[in-house]
Amino acid sequence: MNRKILRLMENDARISTADIATVVGISESEVEEAIRAMEAEGIIRGYKTIIDRERIDENSVSATIELKVVPKAERGFEEVAERIALYPEVESVSLMSGGCDLSVVVTGKTFRDVSTFVAKELATIDSVTATATQFIMKRYKDHGVLLTDEETDEREAISL
Repeated sequence: MNRKILRLMENDARISTADIATVVGISESEVEEAIRAMEAEGIIRGYKTIIDRERIDENSVSATIELKVVPKAERGFEEVAERIALYPEVESVSLMSGGCDLSVVVTGKTFRDVSTFVAKELATIDSVTATATQFIMKRYKDHGVLLTDEETDEREAISL
């Protein structure tokens, strides 16, 4: 039941508890209680609105920073990941497999702001041995939401 509720809420955080109850087949009060319990357990961590920043002409720049890190004894990557997560510029921090250890998504007002943050904050952390920055030029999909408008081609096909 909780998984069904979570799936519905993940697809539309504004879905009403009445609609969830109808789809899942339980009462609205049971849905409300289940949601409260999942919030209390930390399963539901928050609710987020996905904004297409290009449509509001907001000047901001995002980048994915790949970090190579020397893990700390007994804490592994946790200590450095938790430290990085505290910066307000950081949108997400993930432990990775493959060529890098941590992937960090950072947002700033300009390319220079992001570059300066990487150089002065991330690269200077003792455990960080290397960084690689890829600036995000355009988002097409974010958290499962398409950010592009589908344009329909109204021209008729011509056969020769």
